[in-house]
Amino acid sequence: MSNVHELTYLKEKIQELKDTGVYRQLPVNAGPCEAVIDLNGKEVINLSSNNYLGLANHEKVKKAAIDAVNKYGAGAGAVRTIVGNMDIHEELEAVLAKFKREEAVVVFQSGFACNAGAIQAITSKGDLIISDELNHASIIDGVRLSKADKAVFKHSDMNDLERILKEKRDSYNNVLIITDGVFSMDGDIAKLPEMVELAEKYHCLTYVDDAHGSGVLGENGRGTVDHFGLHGKVDFSIGTLSKAIGVVGGYVAGSKTMKEWLLHRGRPILFSTSLPPAAVGAIIQSVKMLMESSEFTDKLWNNARYFKDKLSKLGYNIGKSETPITPIIIGDEKKTMDFSKALLDNGVFVSGIVFPTVPKGTGRVRCMITANHTTAQLDKAISIIEKVGKTLNII
Repeated sequence: MSNVHELTYLKEKIQELKDTGVYRQLPVNAGPCEAVIDLNGKEVINLSSNNYLGLANHEKVKKAAIDAVNKYGAGAGAVRTIVGNMDIHEELEAVLAKFKREEAVVVFQSGFACNAGAIQAITSKGDLIISDELNHASIIDGVRLSKADKAVFKHSDMNDLERILKEKRDSYNNVLIITDGVFSMDGDIAKLPEMVELAEKYHCLTYVDDAHGSGVLGENGRGTVDHFGLHGKVDFSIGTLSKAIGVVGGYVAGSKTMKEWLLHRGRPILFSTSLPPAAVGAIIQSVKMLMESSEFTDKLWNNARYFKDKLSKLGYNIGKSETPITPIIIGDEKKTMDFSKALLDNGVFVSGIVFPTVPKGTGRVRCMITANHTTAQLDKAISIIEKVGKTLNII
């Protein structure tokens, strides 16, 4: 009989991963997250980061982090409800509320923590959560933690959403409709105006996870709610501070009532140490820079349009993306991974995404364009993507 501490059952599962070709080793980046990175000892053009606005390594953002460490130390030392709530945390929430044009913001340690903490806090037994079928894994996990009943509507299908509302609304106290603002695999935008209209018609609440809309859509990157002019109509607007903002963390924007309740019942706030001062100082600086200028978002969108146009002209299928997220849809799983590997061998890092992350037969590489890419870097990446595509008979 084997030693129980050898974790034989996990070894067997790891072997299964290897046998099915999905085992992977983590790539190692030996420097900052930039447009060109040193990955596993090789210089490559980076088309796989969420650092949309290039702020992760910005001099002003780094200086703000260092200044915060010098004033407040390396860690906050406690949860916010004890002594981990520093004046810098309060300043961050005030700055974010102003940026988002909402009454209040409450900050969590990550976007994932927002969904894990907020969904279960604002719903209970006798309520219903209705979720888009392509919502992010963190929403799915957050919904699982709630005692509410669950229903799923077809992706961005407002007729299907209304069908569920007609069938089920009268059987529940509160109904919460949850959607991503921008869907991370295809780059399409949620039909928020229609969703809000249905929510108001059937007296429901709305919850938008705007991880890939934060810093990308709306005026100077204020997000999907701002993009559609729906301030005050989306009850819970979740944003990330780790993608376009360039640091780490997440937040929920909405009413003062929302904030008051989450500070009492948001479990990651109550049971996990608050964000370190360095992160908070850096985030404040990033957000202030966005409020002052549209240069970062303008550059991002100019680069994204340029890149998409070139890919389309080469004959690639880039799906229905409406944002800088640009999938190149290959279809076949093995061909997708071969394409990704060949691109890396030729100096472009763009990760392959296959089932179960996306449906079978819709394998793709997902290109993430940033404000940091130069036209020369994009041109070089495009010529490599063209060459590899022709070699593998994809175009």
